[in-house]
Amino acid sequence: MNYEVIVVGGGHAGCEAALATARMGHKTLLVTGNINNIADMPCNPSIGGSAKGIVVREIDALGGEMGRCADKSLLQIKMLNSAKGPAVRSLRAQADKITYPKNMLKTLRECDNLEILEALVKDVKTNDNKVSGVLLEDGREIYSKAVILTTGTYMNADILVGDTRRREGPHGEKPSNYLSDNLAKKGFKLKRLKTGTPPRIKRDSIDFSKTKLENGDSVYHTFSFDNKVYYDVDNQVPCYLTYTTEETHKIILDNLNKSSMYGGLPDIKGIGPRYCPSIEDKVVRFRDKERHQLFLEPESLYYDDIYLQGFSTSMPHDIQEKMVHSLPGLERAEILKYAYAIEYDAIYPTQLKFSLETKLIENLFTAGQINGTSGYEEAACQGLMAGINAGLKLEGKDPLILKRDEAYIGVLIDDLITKGIRDPYRLLTSRAEYRLLLRTDNADLRLRDYGYKVGLVSKERYDKFLEKKANIEKAISEFKGIRLTPKDNDYLESLGTTLLKDGVSLYDLLKRPEIKVNDLLRYLNNEYDEDVLYQVMVKAKYEGYINKELEEAARMKRYEDKKIPKDVDYDSMHNLASEAKQKLKEVEPETIGQAMRISGVNPADISILTMYLKRGK
Repeated sequence: MNYEVIVVGGGHAGCEAALATARMGHKTLLVTGNINNIADMPCNPSIGGSAKGIVVREIDALGGEMGRCADKSLLQIKMLNSAKGPAVRSLRAQADKITYPKNMLKTLRECDNLEILEALVKDVKTNDNKVSGVLLEDGREIYSKAVILTTGTYMNADILVGDTRRREGPHGEKPSNYLSDNLAKKGFKLKRLKTGTPPRIKRDSIDFSKTKLENGDSVYHTFSFDNKVYYDVDNQVPCYLTYTTEETHKIILDNLNKSSMYGGLPDIKGIGPRYCPSIEDKVVRFRDKERHQLFLEPESLYYDDIYLQGFSTSMPHDIQEKMVHSLPGLERAEILKYAYAIEYDAIYPTQLKFSLETKLIENLFTAGQINGTSGYEEAACQGLMAGINAGLKLEGKDPLILKRDEAYIGVLIDDLITKGIRDPYRLLTSRAEYRLLLRTDNADLRLRDYGYKVGLVSKERYDKFLEKKANIEKAISEFKGIRLTPKDNDYLESLGTTLLKDGVSLYDLLKRPEIKVNDLLRYLNNEYDEDVLYQVMVKAKYEGYINKELEEAARMKRYEDKKIPKDVDYDSMHNLASEAKQKLKEVEPETIGQAMRISGVNPADISILTMYLKRGK
């Protein structure tokens, strides 16, 4: 069998990668261990969240599938941080764990140029350090020009509960037992990581009267810029909030030695996620806290499992029972699925190029948790970018590299390959220095052109985008062209704003904190969509801050444009610090800007490197 691209793994990264290459016109094979687990959500039943929701919108802007699939699968959706500024707002949705994978599998099966094979990959085949295909565990060889590895948590996966270790993937699936070892033989540096999941509780066994109701927003939201709504805003499935208690903490502390991570298993090598810790970690690290909040989230309309968000643990089953029963509202709760931790292999992402192609083997790309990330959204965006760049490579075109001031996706990939990882990487708004530029509302304005250029955004969708863009410019022009005078003071007084002594444009008036865009609609000659008016509002109210970030990004661009030759000899730079030499040789930065972001490389080292390059050595 011969293909242009083989994608290994059918999780969120694999789905996006396979759809991208196939939609770009390349014959693609998706190889997955279990077709029924394609686009599975083995952990939380949500899509989006802080920063992550912006990534889902970026995926949609580029022509990816996660946003559209999530919109078809909603149980509840809300805009996080809606009371704060637009830079930190982000959508988070409860997605149905049955409907989401079903919709994604349907999309994959209906996609031209794409086939799906149920099998496990044993090794990547190469010829002169260039991909030639894959070897399956059953001995079959499949040939291709490019391979994208999206293995998730399956490489040498171990399920950990108490003092037990089982060689299994999520759901008790057969793991990939050979691939990571064969990657190591090819020279890849591997890292052991771990993550976990909480218990699932039977809905009818919970006393929700002892918990706090958490409803979705009362206005419609969509991840996709298509703005197609598939849910009833007045009929969303509720979530609930509860807290740990003093008894919960005592049970955990008295049984720490029984947790896989705290003595249950002495040979744990994997490092867990810093920003999504187990409940044991929370109680140990934050002993001064009287309680920790937990969310009760529905997993599906088709079964009764409630996900206990924030209660990840690797305690034995009997201790999990005691812990759960100590929570308000869960005193008589029935556990349907016990929590567990999973340990797995990943590669050090510093071994990747910006395109997510590996440095060691040409046309081999990796995406998702194999690169050391956590989360469905982080995986999906990497899969999309790996798919796009594999397709572009086959077409003899330059890769699509998103900069840090263009997308959270650019921030994520740059962080991975420049800084590496210690624990599973989670995207946060605080990681983006230009977050006012990278808002949830303007992802299409930032990235839609790229999606259309690579062939993932249809002409119909692109024309709709161009119309929106033109309307934004038209609205801004109208707001700047219409002026109010002191004769309008009666109305302005009713709005509680300072009265006018001279004329002022609607645009400048909109800069006042107390003035809302809807307050000024009576003066306009044209009608505009809500998302167009929102862009006018953000541009007016935050213009100074936005311009400041644009200026900073332009300043940094000078360093991003300063290329570092591939054959640069760092050892010959005698005044360069030893740590800097080691880190620069490991990362192999392409530009001075990237070198500046490497941990362990200080400004003095950058000055020495810059002078070295200026001398033409």
